[in-house]
Amino acid sequence: MAVKVCMLIADHPFLDSRVFKREAKSLKKLGYDVTMIVPRKEGYLFDIDGTPIKDKFLNQTFTTPEGITIVTYDYEESRAPLSKVLSDETLWKVGFNNPLTKLGIQQDADIYHVHEYLSLFAGIGVKRMLKKKNKTIKLVYDSHELTPDPFDLRYTKESRRNLKEKLLTMLKEVDQVITISHAIKSWFLSQIPTLPVEVIYNSPPLAKDYQPKQYNKDGLIACYEGNIGQKRGSKDKIMQISETCSKTINFKFKVIGGTRFGESFILPDHLKDKVKLTGWVDYYSISQHMRNVDVGWIDYEDLGHSLNRSYAMPNKFFSFLNNGIPILVNRCHEMESFIRAHRCGLIIDKKEATADDYANALLYLYKNKPLLREMSLNARKVMEEIYCWEKMENRLMNIYHQLTNKEVIFYT
Repeated sequence: MAVKVCMLIADHPFLDSRVFKREAKSLKKLGYDVTMIVPRKEGYLFDIDGTPIKDKFLNQTFTTPEGITIVTYDYEESRAPLSKVLSDETLWKVGFNNPLTKLGIQQDADIYHVHEYLSLFAGIGVKRMLKKKNKTIKLVYDSHELTPDPFDLRYTKESRRNLKEKLLTMLKEVDQVITISHAIKSWFLSQIPTLPVEVIYNSPPLAKDYQPKQYNKDGLIACYEGNIGQKRGSKDKIMQISETCSKTINFKFKVIGGTRFGESFILPDHLKDKVKLTGWVDYYSISQHMRNVDVGWIDYEDLGHSLNRSYAMPNKFFSFLNNGIPILVNRCHEMESFIRAHRCGLIIDKKEATADDYANALLYLYKNKPLLREMSLNARKVMEEIYCWEKMENRLMNIYHQLTNKEVIFYT
């Protein structure tokens, strides 16, 4: 009988690229029986941009074409009890009386794989309740970011201290931590040196239709991939960069993704032929949309108020590398270290880079096509040899083999 894995999700959309398209599908491919327990908001599952999905996935439980079982619950009903994680531990039993924990217990799985701070709390509840029924399970905490962020000004110092204290309490019952960068791994180990922690990067499967870029055409196409909102993907900078570069060269800015449900990105008339908005596209078609892109742009603002941003290794970073696209980014610790080590992009040596800083860097790259070509080849090479999802899948496999006492396969 296959080992049963149950993923508990508190906030992510069930089609999330890391949770579903990579990890869940890989575990199913590796022979595990995979179930995901995912939230509905106002009665509906939601897409990666937050759009309610009203024309399908309406049954409470269904099975995907890959054979992954999806069990759904009400997001709104779960929030108050899950928030009991911040109460005194004597009140946690009340918090465990929530839909996510109760459905998790019903699955009676062997391994529970959780993806957020609140789903970790639900997982702790599952582990404790099943132990009372004489069943021992393994609990995996997949930390997509550092929670609590020690610099996050949305919380008071007292709130951050409480969040951290409760996290450290929960980690005592975790069998394996997975995270997305070595910097975050180092943070976990600084807190609990004996904690088993592995890094699985946010890498896509290796693009099969890749062709080396020649950079022998006139003009330059920059690209942003992902969310555009108040905190990410500055609309103003995209427009300012496009205006400045277009005065000197044949310049285009491609945006793959965009605003979330209920928001908008309206371009002024004079930029409608300079900035191309693809909207949200199928995950597996990203490579096609990046085929004509020359430089990938990542800008993380307010680094002084976010350790997560300094430690980040986002999906878009590896999407660019996967397609041989050099990356232009401001000074973010983890991405900066990676780019300098592998010579696959250009760093603006400022924590807070302006639109003019980026525009000047893009014009510099336009004038140095041989450098672009070299960085492009380096980007693709490092994905092929080290960072593509096929390599990450081996790491995931070894983690699960260790949890189930199977033979571990060493990777390079």
